[in-house]
Amino acid sequence: QQQQQQQQQQQPEKKEEPEPEREATPPPKEEEKVAKEKVEEPKKGDDGDESGGDWDDDNSSGAEWDADSDSDNDDKFDALAAKLNKVKLENSEEEDLIAMEKRKEQERLRQIGIERAERERIEAEKQALIMAEQEEADRKTQMAAAQREEGKKKRLAQEKANIEARSRDDLRCPIVVIMGHVDTGKTKLLDKIRKTNVQEGEAGGITQQIGATFFEKKTLEQQTAKLNETEKFKLDVPGMLVIDTPGHESFTNLRSRGSSLCDVAILVVDLMHGLEQQTIESLTMLRKRGTPFVVALNKVDRCYAWKTCKDMPIRDALKEQPQGTLDEFRSRSSEAKLQLAEQGVNSNIYWEMGDDDWMNSDFVPLVPTSAISGEGVQDILLLLCQIAQRKLWKQIMWCANLQATVLEVKAIDGLGMTVDVLVVNGYLREGDKAVFCTLDGPIVAEIRGLLTPPPSREMRIKSEYIHHKEIKGALGVKIIGNGLEKVMAGTPVMIVGPEDEEEDIKAEVMSDLTSLQDKLSTDKKGVMVQASTLGALEALLQFLREETNPPIPVSNIGIGTIHKRDVTRISIMNEKGCPEFATILAFDVPIERDAREHANEVGVRIFTADIIYHLFDQFTRFMEELTERRQQEAAAVAVFPSIVKILPQHVFNQKDPIIVGAEVVEGILKVGTPLCVPALGGLHVGKVTSIESNGKEQDTARKGSSVAIKIVNESNPNITYGRQFDASHSLYSTLSRASIDALKENFKEKLENEDWRLVVKLKKVFNII
Repeated sequence: QQQQQQQQQQQPEKKEEPEPEREATPPPKEEEKVAKEKVEEPKKGDDGDESGGDWDDDNSSGAEWDADSDSDNDDKFDALAAKLNKVKLENSEEEDLIAMEKRKEQERLRQIGIERAERERIEAEKQALIMAEQEEADRKTQMAAAQREEGKKKRLAQEKANIEARSRDDLRCPIVVIMGHVDTGKTKLLDKIRKTNVQEGEAGGITQQIGATFFEKKTLEQQTAKLNETEKFKLDVPGMLVIDTPGHESFTNLRSRGSSLCDVAILVVDLMHGLEQQTIESLTMLRKRGTPFVVALNKVDRCYAWKTCKDMPIRDALKEQPQGTLDEFRSRSSEAKLQLAEQGVNSNIYWEMGDDDWMNSDFVPLVPTSAISGEGVQDILLLLCQIAQRKLWKQIMWCANLQATVLEVKAIDGLGMTVDVLVVNGYLREGDKAVFCTLDGPIVAEIRGLLTPPPSREMRIKSEYIHHKEIKGALGVKIIGNGLEKVMAGTPVMIVGPEDEEEDIKAEVMSDLTSLQDKLSTDKKGVMVQASTLGALEALLQFLREETNPPIPVSNIGIGTIHKRDVTRISIMNEKGCPEFATILAFDVPIERDAREHANEVGVRIFTADIIYHLFDQFTRFMEELTERRQQEAAAVAVFPSIVKILPQHVFNQKDPIIVGAEVVEGILKVGTPLCVPALGGLHVGKVTSIESNGKEQDTARKGSSVAIKIVNESNPNITYGRQFDASHSLYSTLSRASIDALKENFKEKLENEDWRLVVKLKKVFNII
């Protein structure tokens, strides 16, 4: 007990020593007190554990601990509280950062949400606007369609009323078309009637565009006066409009356009040559369209010993001829009648036709004429007027409905772009709103001027034009207006009247375009075609595509003068790897000097000609030269397919060089062909350096021929017939992928079908893919 009391006395003494230090420490802050109170309970427990451990070591009892625990552990509580407070502050700082990050993230997401909502709202507004616009557009389209339909009904009703209002007293000029083969004298005949000379102004004397000539009634009466003394025929027609269509084959489409406009036709036949291919074509076309026609047996003055009777009616002229000339005329005209009969056409010399023949619409009158001295020209004019008034009066009653067709689009110095229009019926007035058809859609242009050549002059001839305020059909007229560059030949022209619906007129004008566009479709690779007028361009395109073999592809088309930009446009063919198509075929057009210089720089060829055939000949010649050059270049690579069998009884030299007699079993053996033996693992025998047949050298030997061949092997001169190979092994041409490609590109036409089949067979032998 005494020992225990001593220990108890010593302990409080130890604890009393640090008291002054405790007083020196500053008083705890309010937060520290709060923290201290909060953690007091756990602290006691902790201290209790530690102290309890101490007491256990000292073997003391729990009652003593309870008595002194508060006073003993005050200092420990303070230290712990300070530590805890520090940890607490650090934790709270970390918590603040996390919270701030969270807040930032929330704010960002909220912002994204706001932006998205805004976007969706704008999108919805856009959609609503598009829908509204679409509905409005649909409504407008429907309204426009309804208006167009209404306009169409009104227009058709008006047209019907105009047709019913026609009268026999008011006739228009009949439209006459002159057709026939090249050089039969069509234009010369017209020149004789007109007393002009277009023929000399044309390239090679061949008509290259449709010309339209108007003959006044006065001219017709003067021309037919002599003949009419006997015929006593009263002219009611106000005149005659003659279209001279180009005669040669390449102008089929222009001829079609000419005959689709005409009421009556003159088919010119050369009395010396009879019916020619093109005359037959024209004949077929006229019959297909049901157009009445007269046959002019031209060049009657070429009959032997013909006595010229200038401008006389043909019957009077024939009376003046000697018997021999008459006999020749009779025999030649009978021959022409026979040829026409072979084509299914009944015909007779017109003054020998009875009334029944005249009434029979299938019967065709023949009129002998001379375009040089003018015999028979009166007859043909009067005959045309008679046919028009007797047979076609219903057709040529003038009608107020405008019926007009574009013949040509041409730039004229001082007038700009003009359109030659054939007005068949109706009126055209200065200031009218005319609707034309172009590749880019309909265009509406105000008619600024209406010009006609003087009567009995062609629209093609550059003479002083007469200005008109109003034109009544049928007449050829030149229209001046703005933006007419792209107007298409052969398309209708319509006028927007005060009560007409413009959209309806536009739709009507464009309805014919599709067939024309098919003709003008262009290829990706090909030459450029430039022509003076659209009609010539159409003809040239048709000629290049349909009448040339093989067809010449066309990639670009143009009208008028060739500029530097045209050269640049076609020079791209050089980059595409088709230098042969870096070519401009220029038909009857001028070329600017800088365009020509630029063409020389960029490697573009320009072929020019005034006649289509010459243009085609130039290009064909160039293509042949190019093909030949290419074949020479490719000859080193290209290997023709062949299988050769050695004739063992004809071995002349066994090695260096090998000279043997051989039979070509299949294909074509050419000088320069490398030969091998596939049966011996593709053993390379050598290259054929010469082929002889009956002592004469030749370049090729075809299937079935027996020839002597010399084979040289430069890489292995020791190869010997009878050692490495013999007559039991067939020799094959050594083909490769490159050699087959070279054959395809440059020698396609030189190989026949069976040769190509051999190529396929050899591909398997040599494992060529």
